[in-house]
Amino acid sequence: MPKISVKSSSPRVAFLLSQVGAHSAARYAERIAPLNLKPSHTGILRILGEGPGLTQQALCDLLGMFPSRLVGLLDELQKMKLVERRESPNDRRTYALHLTKAGRDTLSKLEEVSEQVQDDLCAALNAKERALLSELLTRIVKQQQITPAVHPGYRQTGGTCGNESSEKKC
Repeated sequence: MPKISVKSSSPRVAFLLSQVGAHSAARYAERIAPLNLKPSHTGILRILGEGPGLTQQALCDLLGMFPSRLVGLLDELQKMKLVERRESPNDRRTYALHLTKAGRDTLSKLEEVSEQVQDDLCAALNAKERALLSELLTRIVKQQQITPAVHPGYRQTGGTCGNESSEKKC
């Protein structure tokens, strides 16, 4: 199949960011598929690795997603023995979330995959350019009031925890 070339004047930054973001997300999903994980699983594992004992409600609020969707993802992670729910020491009606040993081991593998994807994606940049790109993107995240270190895809699953009366509670 012949490669089609589309010529355009200078593409806008928003389009380039979207293009690179979609490409990066697809490469990441391909790389984690052998681990039987979805990208939505990996973000939860990373957050719990940094904040063990987080309640389902707090995680739901951080991610900004429907409680039933989060509960489903946590059920999947628990079935894979990567996450465990423990009664909260402060409130027995809530659960504190923790990574299991297998979850911590998987998180370590995911960090390696993330580094590989980043290295592949940024191969055309030297270390100084990578640092500058990271700094500039971080400034955009802050200015746009995007929750740092939380993929906006979680919010696309709808709503925020506690605001959906018909949804299952975290």
